[in-house]
Amino acid sequence: MARTASLSGFPEWLPQERLVELHVLDTLRKTFELHGFSSIETRAVETVGQLLRKGEIDKEVYGLSRLQEDEDAAGEGGKSDKADPNALALHFDLTVPFARYVVENAGYLAFPFRRYQIQKVWRGERPQEGRAREFTQADIDVVGDGELPFRYDVEIALVIAEALSALPIPDFRLRINNRKLAEGFYRGIGLMDTAGVLRSIDKLEKIGEAKVAELLRNELGATDEQAALALKLAGIRTEDTSFVAQVRALGVSDELLEEGLSELEQVIEAAVQRAPGKVVADLSIARGLDYYTGTVVETVLVGHEQLGSICSGGRYDALASKGNRKFPGVGLSIGVTRLVSRILSQEFATASRSVPTAVLVALSNDDSWSAAQDVAAQLRGRGIATEVAAKAEKFGKQIKFADRRGIPFVWFTDDDGKHQVKDIRTGEQVDADPASWEPSPEDLHVRITTR
Repeated sequence: MARTASLSGFPEWLPQERLVELHVLDTLRKTFELHGFSSIETRAVETVGQLLRKGEIDKEVYGLSRLQEDEDAAGEGGKSDKADPNALALHFDLTVPFARYVVENAGYLAFPFRRYQIQKVWRGERPQEGRAREFTQADIDVVGDGELPFRYDVEIALVIAEALSALPIPDFRLRINNRKLAEGFYRGIGLMDTAGVLRSIDKLEKIGEAKVAELLRNELGATDEQAALALKLAGIRTEDTSFVAQVRALGVSDELLEEGLSELEQVIEAAVQRAPGKVVADLSIARGLDYYTGTVVETVLVGHEQLGSICSGGRYDALASKGNRKFPGVGLSIGVTRLVSRILSQEFATASRSVPTAVLVALSNDDSWSAAQDVAAQLRGRGIATEVAAKAEKFGKQIKFADRRGIPFVWFTDDDGKHQVKDIRTGEQVDADPASWEPSPEDLHVRITTR
């Protein structure tokens, strides 16, 4: 189980925990690359103006100040003024920096550009389970030049379903909606501040229907009938395309609503065929950030819904632009740290040993260190992770050291150059040749076992 971090909100992993995290990262990386996504990395620092231009989340942004130079510049305590759009801050997600990256490098990229990115991000949130101040995200996006076919919305959802299915986690559901559907419906019932309605609906699971209805009436001027219809729409949830008929039964007509219905129907129809049981149409999903324009997704672990969304994102058509040139995109972001924390706390996966090392080469005396290094080099040359003991202690102590480290095999070489290897778990000791000996496939590398 993961330790409690001494500095709240900034998790650290023990070696065996880190091995589980690496397994998650490697699995995601492999899946993304199998689908043709290229890896990039963007800088950790952006201007405040860049970070906040598509959503008011300034309370979450960590501003930066260089102590001495900024003290002279700021005059009072050297604190960065987050109202200054040129001030610097750590990125709070990877999508906004990616949009900037696309604009600045458009001349070097082939569109549609398929990218994955795995990096740390920082948010000034109140730490709690599933919410850290420093955490790792794994994103995939497809960005077009001028236009991006809707089919990529479908593909992104299927890639994420495949990636999550390969991880040692409980069953999950991608909950999918469409902003066009929601905005068109609100417009059709006379609520023209569609962004405000979306922000209110986005709070539904946190504060409940009654308080959301109150927000709609008091802050957006909705009538009781309008609030009731908005909540009826949010209450629709199906595992197939039957949501279309349920929406139309509400009797609202709008061109944008029809466009959103068609797009969401395509996503759900493809998912039912290619990822059965993993995707639902959930018309309560809104996503709080303003840059989403179409498909929106949130993902929960079945039976662990209180953890919140482990993967979210959607379509953004206007986040990246350069003059009249626009770069529409669609993408999803997996909260790796949130996932790993739950995997460790619930012991959904454990590492077969706490270190990568498979063999410790013991020293018979201090003069044998060079010969032991030769043995280790031969083993490493064939892909066997190997350490050499630091001191020529009694063999019993060297074996105990290997046991404490979680190393399964200890290698011995006598004065006549005869080699033996001991499996310290079973006590079996056999003759061995460093040029040909192999551990079993199960012991060659750390294995992540799941339950």
